[in-house]
Amino acid sequence: MAAATDIQTVNIIVNGIELAVPKGELVVEAVKRLGLEIPIFCYHPRLKPVGMCRMCLVETGMKNPADGTIRMMPKPAAACTLPVSEGLVVNTESDALHKDRKGVLEFLLINHPLDCPICDRGGECPLQNNTLFYGPATSRFIEQKRHAVKAFPLSDYVTLDLERCIQCARCVRFTEEISGDSQLAFRFRGNKTQPITFGETKFTSKFSGNVIEICPVGALTNRKYRFRARPWDLQTSEAVCLNCSNGCNIWFDHRAGKVIRVNARTNEAINEEWTCDKGKFGHDYYNDEKRLETPFARTGDELQKADYATVYAKLLEAFQGAQANPNSVGMIVGEGLSNETYITAQSFFTGQVGSPNIDYRLSANQQIGASTVDNSIESLEHAKNTLVFGTHLADDLPIVFLRVRKGWFNRGNNVIVAVDRADEVSEFATQTLVYKTGTEAILAKAFAGTATVQEAAEKTGIPEGDLQDAISKVAGATVITTTRLNHEAAEALKSLEGTYNAYPLGANERGAQLALATNGLSALDQVKRAANGELKALWVVGVDLFSVGLPREEVIKALENVDFLAVQDSRRSETFYYASVSLPMTLPAEQDGSYTNCEGTTQFMRAIIPPVGEAKPAWRVFEELSIRLNPRMPFSQASEILATAPAFAR
Repeated sequence: MAAATDIQTVNIIVNGIELAVPKGELVVEAVKRLGLEIPIFCYHPRLKPVGMCRMCLVETGMKNPADGTIRMMPKPAAACTLPVSEGLVVNTESDALHKDRKGVLEFLLINHPLDCPICDRGGECPLQNNTLFYGPATSRFIEQKRHAVKAFPLSDYVTLDLERCIQCARCVRFTEEISGDSQLAFRFRGNKTQPITFGETKFTSKFSGNVIEICPVGALTNRKYRFRARPWDLQTSEAVCLNCSNGCNIWFDHRAGKVIRVNARTNEAINEEWTCDKGKFGHDYYNDEKRLETPFARTGDELQKADYATVYAKLLEAFQGAQANPNSVGMIVGEGLSNETYITAQSFFTGQVGSPNIDYRLSANQQIGASTVDNSIESLEHAKNTLVFGTHLADDLPIVFLRVRKGWFNRGNNVIVAVDRADEVSEFATQTLVYKTGTEAILAKAFAGTATVQEAAEKTGIPEGDLQDAISKVAGATVITTTRLNHEAAEALKSLEGTYNAYPLGANERGAQLALATNGLSALDQVKRAANGELKALWVVGVDLFSVGLPREEVIKALENVDFLAVQDSRRSETFYYASVSLPMTLPAEQDGSYTNCEGTTQFMRAIIPPVGEAKPAWRVFEELSIRLNPRMPFSQASEILATAPAFAR
């Protein structure tokens, strides 16, 4: 067992109370150990301190170790830039400090429009709160305030209101230090200073939503949330984002059964307190007008509303007899269903229907069995040497991208990236190898030493010297790739010394890997067999076959040639219109369920909003069908189902 790292501490005095804190810790953080808060605007614990707003002023001094006397400094200091040292004395409350804070706020409010009644930040605004606690009761300024263009559309998601900006630079620093795109900067001088993109182009960052949350005023607001609600009108619930496999922790703000907005929720082990734009702004499907609300059954050429009893009878009739010919039926499940759905679907389809053909793999490269994942997301920032191979992290695994970048930015970690086009990782990587599409296998073999550098260079188009240099640097590296990587390339990379991570990309693809036996036909093979007329019945759960990258003609042929098609989904997708029967399915926030993210962490989410119409959790449908074939006491709660699966034991 490794020894715990020794933390050197120093003794300080805060408001007359002696305290031991880590050496070098900022005063603004040290006082929190006593339950105290120093007002801030520009300071953010995940950004480098800049001391711009001066709101965090404190009185400081030093204690003489010889006689214990205390000498106070003549002027206050910014708590956000002052590291603690032995004998430091800090006062956070005094008449002089109250006057200083009031003065700072008075200056900030000189040109502030004071339009709180129409500002989306109203009710959750640090400027509002600090003014209430520390600011002046009235203003002495009667001159004309500055005016600027209001509600300027900075991007598709972010609105900029320059009149409210206090030049704290949080947004600018986020793009420079965290996301790395550096799209925002301060332009002009004096009271015309403003955060804007270079050339006033569109703010296209893939993490732009975070600047809304860290803005301490109403300068940057959510275009999708504007004027939709007030904070006190909303109910806020804990949730997990399922728009990719990272499993970010989020807050769901909802009202009258509708999702209104999404904010990041702190989880140090996964997403810290960040989200990508796909997660923050990509939950409109909850309010989709095409939500499937009732069961449907086909009569002639038309799909007509039906009841569950009718649809269940048709389903059982269509899938009976599979024991005699297991390959005559199949079930394709989506990658974003709950673990409970996979467990009950596997039990019903294999145990009751009698077919092993239940699968989620619609990509030819998806590997059989569970992913090899040696690293947690959190540990990636400590990886001294990282090889990113065959994946565009900012698109595929955005939170993993932020961790890798954080390791480079804060610790100087070495990052080598091998991709088919330069991307966001290339901007800070020590070395970027851009290979010709389809040549990743020979490149991986060159890294593993099973192919010559000369041969790999010729086929991939990478200069031989660059490739040789990169190979010399990857010894003991942390390899990051995905389950979509070519099989040959994956096997070659696994042989490298160090750790190997083939992260799944589907929202709960890792859960599907753990719960499903995958010893029958793959989902892709089922589509091919259906297209050839070799499937009698096909059941599609939580996936639209037209939106997964398969050739459209092949999908149409498969859906038209199968005798019986069951579609279980949350919305009327294009696949729905080919169905023989259809069942409405609840979405994650409408049901209790658990989901396993790319690193293997299983997170449980409670039902937040009511289901739409007659929609049921998918696992409940499988349970109700199962007890029709084999009467028994059914599971009544999702947590009971998860307890039966050792793969998800916590």
